[in-house]
Amino acid sequence: MTWLRGVLNDLADDSPEVDLAEQTINIYKRRRQTVISLVAAALVVVTALGTTAVVRLLPTQPDAATTPGMVADLPARGVGPLSHAYKTFCKPDRGKAPKGCRDGGWRVVTRDGKAYYVTEALPSLSSGRSGLRDSPLAISRDGRKIAYYSAKEGTFQVRDLASGQKTTAADKVPKGWLGSISRLMLSDDGRFVAFSKVPDFKDPALLIDMRDRVVRQLPNRWVPIGLSQDGATITLAEYSPNSQLRTISNLWLSSSAGNSTSVILPKHYNFSPLAPDGKTVAVIENRSTAEKPCRYGDLALMDTLTGKKRKATAISGLPPDVSQISLRTWLSADEVTALTRSVRCRPASEVPDDEPAVVDPPYRTMTAYAVNVRTGKARKLATYKAQDFFSIVLPGAPGAF
Repeated sequence: MTWLRGVLNDLADDSPEVDLAEQTINIYKRRRQTVISLVAAALVVVTALGTTAVVRLLPTQPDAATTPGMVADLPARGVGPLSHAYKTFCKPDRGKAPKGCRDGGWRVVTRDGKAYYVTEALPSLSSGRSGLRDSPLAISRDGRKIAYYSAKEGTFQVRDLASGQKTTAADKVPKGWLGSISRLMLSDDGRFVAFSKVPDFKDPALLIDMRDRVVRQLPNRWVPIGLSQDGATITLAEYSPNSQLRTISNLWLSSSAGNSTSVILPKHYNFSPLAPDGKTVAVIENRSTAEKPCRYGDLALMDTLTGKKRKATAISGLPPDVSQISLRTWLSADEVTALTRSVRCRPASEVPDDEPAVVDPPYRTMTAYAVNVRTGKARKLATYKAQDFFSIVLPGAPGAF
């Protein structure tokens, strides 16, 4: 099991031998606020970056986005660019779920605050059931296209929101391949979809060419974080047992796996997507432990081929109580989005085994900042509502691992 390296390191402090898949599934099932705090310290984003176009990140409209009874189904066409998407769960441990809530469904929110359910996307199985299944969704950088697992087609589908045109992958993808945590990477033009998940088992990760209707298997235990415009070169990251970066080129030239270059890093990092230059990623060192969670280092740029890191820069302009940071969409060559939360982080030893899970919903506040990767200065962009970092998707940055 990979990608939740921060959590696995925390677990290792107390238990040298763990079943990584079982631990991941248990974490996601319990949905505890405290455990989510540990998980979120090691978040990684999956995105496709081919241009330097600015991405607009706008705040949610609380009434439209979080009131189930006011949310309509996604129209067949004529939908404007999206601000974000978030997942809904409706199986609280106590009390009743809000009227009209759809368990495991995806809601998309437009820039002007209109919210819709994506009824064609396969629902995730909620944390209260056995056999967890996470159904992913991705938004293109311009907010005009989405990718999701189609319940009807049994594979991935890309949809243009304005025209309603749908493109379906040529190959079926079994539901069992979705795993307990799944993510999609959608290219800017909607041509390529990269899929990866936890746990990996023997099922391959996939790179799908939606136009030419061909598929390339990707190596397991790696998370796609960047893709060239022609889909021939992909950048991947790994987080356990060591942080690593890997670049595979010439993916479509032959039946071989392409040319691969890897670098093992000396520390544990949280990565951004690939920067617009196609050569670097932004990184924040993860310093969390089981007894000292929610600790992070300074921001730096790293060369993906060599692992060489430029001088780290302290982030300024964030509230002093920010305890979680997830690097998301690149807004320009100099600014990357940092999605933040301010939560109480308790050591693992202070969390009783019988503590009840968080009632599901509520939705929590998350604030996005644009952070200059050279100066570290942050400026506020927008505030969103979602259950946790796993459940919110921004344009060009589908989610967290």
